[in-house]
Amino acid sequence: MTTPITPERARKVSRRWPIISGGTAVALAVTLGLLVAFREGPYGFDTEWLDELVEHRNPFWDAPALAMNFLGGGWFGIFVVPIAIAVTLLLIKRRWSALYFVLATIVSAGLVQLLKTLFGRDRPLDMLVSADPGSFPSGHVANAATMAVALAILFQRVWVWAAGGAYVVLMMLSRTYLGVHWLSDTVGGLLLGAAVAILLWAPLATRLQREWSAPAAKAR
Repeated sequence: MTTPITPERARKVSRRWPIISGGTAVALAVTLGLLVAFREGPYGFDTEWLDELVEHRNPFWDAPALAMNFLGGGWFGIFVVPIAIAVTLLLIKRRWSALYFVLATIVSAGLVQLLKTLFGRDRPLDMLVSADPGSFPSGHVANAATMAVALAILFQRVWVWAAGGAYVVLMMLSRTYLGVHWLSDTVGGLLLGAAVAILLWAPLATRLQREWSAPAAKAR
């Protein structure tokens, strides 16, 4: 005899996967950080990837890489973009979604700075732009991953997932092309940023689902 799935049980099941998957991603990011922190010098795949990109540097690729650098970090990427998205969510009457997005952005940025300080990994030497100390994890990539996953969770559209995935990949490429991060730094940023968005979604899932289903309910 099977146990009936009550609404309360369904909510518990729906929240279990983000906690497990998000927690696993955080554990992987921290483990990767420990591995690179206690290793003397970068991994072979880090140097090979960077050498390959440096070899193909030219003004044609410099422009989009610098554009991604501006878009994903500094005052514009850390303040303007998240605030603009949060305000847009408020304008379409998605207050819980705006709160969720802002919290995810702040927590992601805070964890990045904490891990940078804890691991203290040196950046590559051949950098095209200036950067603050601490190479692992990539703050630009973590920010991009948090934004992409959070918006994909909220809007639940294939094109949002596709656009977000493309944005994260381009950010990873630009950070290594500019020589400010090793490839493993960008992987760590990807894991951390996605994990934050997933973990913070779990406690707000019911409110967010209710908020986005309310217009459809009224239409019926």
